[in-house]
Amino acid sequence: MLDDTFSNQPILPDNLPTVSSQAFTPLSPMYMKVNLMCRLTFWLIVVSALLSLYWQPWFVLPKTLELYLPQLQLAAGIFGLLTSAYGIIADKNKGYALREHDFSYRSGVIFKSVVSQPVLRIQHVELKHGPIDRHFGLSTLEIFSAGGTMHTFAIPGLPEEKARELRSYVLTHSDIAEND
Repeated sequence: MLDDTFSNQPILPDNLPTVSSQAFTPLSPMYMKVNLMCRLTFWLIVVSALLSLYWQPWFVLPKTLELYLPQLQLAAGIFGLLTSAYGIIADKNKGYALREHDFSYRSGVIFKSVVSQPVLRIQHVELKHGPIDRHFGLSTLEIFSAGGTMHTFAIPGLPEEKARELRSYVLTHSDIAEND
């Protein structure tokens, strides 16, 4: 006997929900501070190395390098400040949204992207944190899809407790769509 409950009605593009209607949760403010600190420290080291090269007394620099080294120092300093300012804006645009049937991550300033993963298709979830993240109590949550070897997306800058809660929720609700 045939089952006549199958339906495949068309969905009009005007009736689709918009991505902007999702309520994205921003990342931890501590993440933004740590990223800024790391960026500024890196560029401070680069500029300091160029300065010490310019003022070192042990060997004579080639005339061309001696002539252009101050401009190179200035360019590195300006580039460091610009990349740090861009990083602040980029970190403020990052966020995640967890809904009944999917998990989404938003990022980007110039090239914006939203990656969504159905909860049903999540194979496993990993928590990662390096030494700097661990010191500040932050974690990165990596979401892996079924059939993929690399993570679908990673959400950096989550407080460790929140990352554990999200991981636990996703793992305990990965069969939610099968029961609907």
